[in-house]
Amino acid sequence: MPLFNQSIRRKIVGIALGLIVLMLVTSILSMVMSSKVGVLLDELTNRYIPAYGHLARANIRSLERALALRRMVMTRMQSPSDEEAYTARLHEFEDVDRKIEEEAEGARTLINAIIDDPRTPSDNATLARIETRIETAVSELRRDMNEDHAKLLKQVDARQMDNARGTLEHLDVLRDNFNQKIDAIRADMLKQVFFSTSQVIGHQRQAIIISGIVTILAAVVGFAFALLVSSGITRPVRLLLAGAREVEAGRFDKSIAVSTQDEIGELAAAFNRMIEQLRHNERIRETFGRYIDPKVVQGLIDRPEVAIDGQRRVMTIMFSDMSGFTSMSEGMTPRGLVKVMNHYFTVMSAPIRNNRGVIDKYIGDAIMSYWGPPFVEEDEQALLAGLSAIDMADQVPALQKQLPDLLGIRAMPVQCDLRIGIATGEVLTGSIGSELMMSFTVMGDAVNLASRLEAVNKLYGTRILISQATAEAIGARLEFREIDRLAVVGQSVPQPVFEVMGRAGALAEPQESLRAHYAEGLAAYRGCRFDDARMAFNAALERCPGDGPSRTMLARIARFETNPPAADWDGAWRLDSK
Repeated sequence: MPLFNQSIRRKIVGIALGLIVLMLVTSILSMVMSSKVGVLLDELTNRYIPAYGHLARANIRSLERALALRRMVMTRMQSPSDEEAYTARLHEFEDVDRKIEEEAEGARTLINAIIDDPRTPSDNATLARIETRIETAVSELRRDMNEDHAKLLKQVDARQMDNARGTLEHLDVLRDNFNQKIDAIRADMLKQVFFSTSQVIGHQRQAIIISGIVTILAAVVGFAFALLVSSGITRPVRLLLAGAREVEAGRFDKSIAVSTQDEIGELAAAFNRMIEQLRHNERIRETFGRYIDPKVVQGLIDRPEVAIDGQRRVMTIMFSDMSGFTSMSEGMTPRGLVKVMNHYFTVMSAPIRNNRGVIDKYIGDAIMSYWGPPFVEEDEQALLAGLSAIDMADQVPALQKQLPDLLGIRAMPVQCDLRIGIATGEVLTGSIGSELMMSFTVMGDAVNLASRLEAVNKLYGTRILISQATAEAIGARLEFREIDRLAVVGQSVPQPVFEVMGRAGALAEPQESLRAHYAEGLAAYRGCRFDDARMAFNAALERCPGDGPSRTMLARIARFETNPPAADWDGAWRLDSK
């Protein structure tokens, strides 16, 4: 519609002007109706009622005329005759006699004015008959009375009192007839007054009803017009709001229909362009998220100074590796190897992401990841890393079944397994590299220790080994056992290492017994009570045959039988030991 192609300012001004026009129309109509009622009231007040008053006074004047006539006759009949008083009475009689005609003429004039006025719906035929009857009554009265007046004056002058009384009586009869005619005319005139009054009341009621109807229509039309225009404004605003909520929720796949060409339409078009840009940026983010962890990307966007300056933080580092990868890859085609590795990384990366870890890089078949501020709280990082390791280990049986299907063979030549090392400590975080290429990563002793622990799994036949700091940070929230006290390459001070056995309270009775026997054997081993240690480790193997750490410790004890440890041996094992 053309209306919606206007600016919002014009729409609002248009609504205001439309309402003003409707108000003016209503006001003008009310004024017209009121003026018509005013004309009727004016006619009723200034014509009908005064005309009726003239007729009423004509009756009174006729009585005054009869009284003045008798006074004049009585003055004339006095002896001696008082000419001066008689003359005064005669003037009084003539004045009253003239007023009868004036009153009648006044009534006729007003009635004719009513008839001649085209603005009022009067009964002109009835009024014309009334005017004619007034004229006839006055004319007949004048004709009859003039003869009797002359006769009466002669009789009075001749002192013919009996004849004069008879003439007076005849004049009274004429007066009564005139009054009767005037009364009849007044009754008809009163009907016209009532008719005019009813016309005024009817028109007034009609004016009120019409004014009310017009006001209601104006209000309805104005409301509909305002609703139409406001809906044209609010509907695209609601669409914009819905679109903004979609963007807030991270959904950039919906555009807003541009239905107007006003400022809101321009805003909707700009919003669509913004969504398109956000969609483009999101595709870029998703693309880079395959090479750089999305948390790192977002963190660098929010705090770019971290990448530039670097920070020292306590973090938990995890290295995971696929055992038997080298032997397994020798018989694979490049395409098959890529297929297996992509599936392996997809399966093993999911637990890390699900537990809010950051994947730093893929190194051959190894995965390096870490937990720590600002991505997770410091008191949660070790636990999340441990949970990720448990979830990754739980994926191994399914992965062992899936790999032959991926390669199209019946069985893998070498069975794959998983080794995980986790360490917690202070590291340096920041962008490391050259001017041509940078990598946001972590460096420090904890990183080296985690890498060493991952490799140590091969020595003990374990899957998940963690450092002492990691074990202390986890506490009782996971089940683990101390495996040994090691001094890894690059470290001179030995420290305990622990194997993660499962979630808290999830160990079966054989595993609980295994842990107890192994702890007993480890204590005897460190006290150089090798016979007791051998018995405890064998008891552990009875509970869980194939336990790698128990086998390793038994082999070490057998070596000590031929090559005893030094006298100052502290019970720790150094990886560079022979």
